[in-house]
Amino acid sequence: MVLVMVLVATPSVLLVDVTADAKQMVALVALFIGLLTFVEYNATYPSLVEFRDAAPFNRVRFLMLLATVFSLSMIAHGRVAPTTLTDFFDAVGTLIGISMDFPYSPVRLATLMVANDATAEQIAAVRTAAGMAYLISLISLSVFVVILKAGRWPSRGRAFNVWVNLPTFDPTAGADVVTRLTRDARINIALGFLLPFLTPAVVKIASTGFEPLTLTAPQTLIWTMTAWAFLPASLFMRGIAMGRIADMIIETRAANMTGGDGKHYAHA
Repeated sequence: MVLVMVLVATPSVLLVDVTADAKQMVALVALFIGLLTFVEYNATYPSLVEFRDAAPFNRVRFLMLLATVFSLSMIAHGRVAPTTLTDFFDAVGTLIGISMDFPYSPVRLATLMVANDATAEQIAAVRTAAGMAYLISLISLSVFVVILKAGRWPSRGRAFNVWVNLPTFDPTAGADVVTRLTRDARINIALGFLLPFLTPAVVKIASTGFEPLTLTAPQTLIWTMTAWAFLPASLFMRGIAMGRIADMIIETRAANMTGGDGKHYAHA
């Protein structure tokens, strides 16, 4: 709960030119999200949060989100009051942004979300933020894949309850649960791959006839780029996790058919 509140408040704490009213609003939002997280993790019956009993899935996602928000906040802070640390984050983001700024790349498409009359400095700021956010999302996704391949997710010490860890997924509805899990896994992975490319196009189309998206405000830039990088990586992780659960159910069925002990595998 406290860590989630810290995450939400990080930009308003690190940025220099944040008004008192904005800080109060952020504190209210942080308190609400913190209470929601506390209730979700302490409730007997699940409702929204997935994989709450399948660590470290949510820990990796949280650390990815925190690292992205912190890094982008440090970059924005450095534009007003530069330090050695802010210069380091800015240099890394700029290097990655320039390296990935080629035609049809996610970073190039992210810069298209800004207004047509944006200055070169504003476009460079978006490119730097996009590069840093995308780098963190790729590293986090790689860490989760390594954990999964190393056999540490889900924990082999206890059974995996599909209902508790996937509260929005009904294992008793429709076709075979393995078929549905495999299908949903593929859909999530496909969406995770396409979302960085589709989001700028959707924003550009949606802003037709309206004022284009303004990314000059530091907090707007931070949260927009965080969502742009976090959501696809989160969908990728969810798809990989659901595919792993489907494999566990197949292994459990095979163990039951052969009379083996499948107590560490998934059940609904």
